[in-house]
Amino acid sequence: MITKDDIIQEFKRIYDPEIHLDIWTMGLIYQINIKNANDVDIIMTYTTPMCPFGAQLKQQVIEKLTDLGFKIINIEVTFSPPWKPSEELRTMLGM
Repeated sequence: MITKDDIIQEFKRIYDPEIHLDIWTMGLIYQINIKNANDVDIIMTYTTPMCPFGAQLKQQVIEKLTDLGFKIINIEVTFSPPWKPSEELRTMLGM
């Protein structure tokens, strides 16, 4: 069975084109809920509501989850709470 760690490893291979960091490290994934071997729910966000790469990132998430074998993929994009880089991430980015 696919685990949350398996999913996280795939998310670490999806990079934000502007910031050049993976979406997991950036904190864009808020929740992963594996319902069964074929069904997964994801709650994610973008750096801003107007992110020009939002649709691309969401599509890459779908592709990675499909590659893992999920048949039912539910993705909710939320801005509540709005994305805010962690202190660790701010340090990495030199902010």
